[in-house]
Amino acid sequence: MATGKRVLIVDDFAEIRAAMRSLFEDEGFEVWEACDGAEGVQKAQDVKPDLVILDLLMPVMNGFEAARTLKKVLPNVPLLMFTESEMAIVGHQAQSAGIDAVALKSEGAERLLKKAHALLGTEPFATAS
Repeated sequence: MATGKRVLIVDDFAEIRAAMRSLFEDEGFEVWEACDGAEGVQKAQDVKPDLVILDLLMPVMNGFEAARTLKKVLPNVPLLMFTESEMAIVGHQAQSAGIDAVALKSEGAERLLKKAHALLGTEPFATAS
């Protein structure tokens, strides 16, 4: 079953994008990718995703800069920051940049999916144990 929701993953590491693509496609999402904040902003305007997942530290345009721009051009699209940076450091800046939620990469895929589903108002698919 497909959710019909579109997710844009913006991260400068191809391996992370590939893992996240697989994770979200397995949940029935349509997935697009971008390798830096500037490409992410452009791609978001083209594909009109339902959710954008942003890394913080990227070349060309970091996650905070991309978030501020995205909130201007697509104000209703939720933004989820997926980062290695500590929450205490990121929290306030993320909020002021318009980021709706933050997930730490150390928390793992399940936590990322839970936050994504919460932002989208979708239910995660039941998985066999």
